[in-house]
Amino acid sequence: MTAPVLRGARFALDAARPAVARLDTSRGSEDLAADLIETWGAVEAALRSLVGSSVLTGQPLIREARQRQMIDFDLANSLAEFQAVHDRVQSTSYQPTASDINAARSAFLKLDSALMSEPGVEAPRAAPRPAPQVVTTTPIIAETPPPTQSMLVGPPRRFPPWMLAAFGVVVVALLAVGGYFMFGNRGSSSVQQGIDAYTRGQREVAVNAFNKAVRENPKDPLPHIYLARMAREVGNFSVASQELQLALEADPENALALREMGADLLAQANYPLALRFYVRAVKASPTDKTALGYLGCTLMRLGRVPEATTFLNRAGPGPWTGCTPATNPNPTGAVPGQPLSGSVPRP
Repeated sequence: MTAPVLRGARFALDAARPAVARLDTSRGSEDLAADLIETWGAVEAALRSLVGSSVLTGQPLIREARQRQMIDFDLANSLAEFQAVHDRVQSTSYQPTASDINAARSAFLKLDSALMSEPGVEAPRAAPRPAPQVVTTTPIIAETPPPTQSMLVGPPRRFPPWMLAAFGVVVVALLAVGGYFMFGNRGSSSVQQGIDAYTRGQREVAVNAFNKAVRENPKDPLPHIYLARMAREVGNFSVASQELQLALEADPENALALREMGADLLAQANYPLALRFYVRAVKASPTDKTALGYLGCTLMRLGRVPEATTFLNRAGPGPWTGCTPATNPNPTGAVPGQPLSGSVPRP
């Protein structure tokens, strides 16, 4: 980031400092909501100054700043939490809580700290060296002494046809293998780096690798799936939902994307909609024990115990084994026992 861009972002963020200083639960809910809205407006203005856009807002703005490597994964999550607070306080009946204030302060302070870093100074370049002069001399040609005796040259060595054919096959095979490693596997290298980093618990490295994979191949659903899973693990369901929608746009019948969408909805207790995606996931991959297990768990939460037991038995032991019926198994008005998206597949 250049110095003018940083100065513009800091100037926009400075406008909210009085409002941040006033954030306290002892103030009236209307005044507190107004200060939260004012603070978020300054945060959005700072982010727009960073990305150079005057139209982006909310999650698309955070995502754009993240993809350009202007903010890290932790700051993006904090900003997403603050944006959710901003959406809640738009309702006049909502009363801001202490956790809302903490989310706003945390996002503001993290962004403020990120904007304090100075832009890098270009390292001095070495002065160009003059090209060396090339001195040409007339070559000295020595006289060739007269031959004293003739040289005997035998006939050229010939290889049998089968050996030449075998050599040609080996050369073609080597070229094919080299081409695969040079070109065929290039698109998946960033995804594999992200998976390896995610497995080691290096979340920031994994996010960078998956974002790079998205830029390399926007039609690959796998990096979106992992970005969604990582967002869901930290409770950022809005980002998880956006990433899964992108994954399903790339491949509407991807079993893993369907299963992750079901997991995202199940974590939010949206059991009827989670059931639809788990049904589609099982149809796409009938042997996926995780999809089978959590399909049974979702049915259990909806009070459809006989069907749930069937799928839990199919899945076998797993994290879904202790699933019990929910206290309110019908949170959105679905009729227990009736299919929500076609019929539940038979085991």
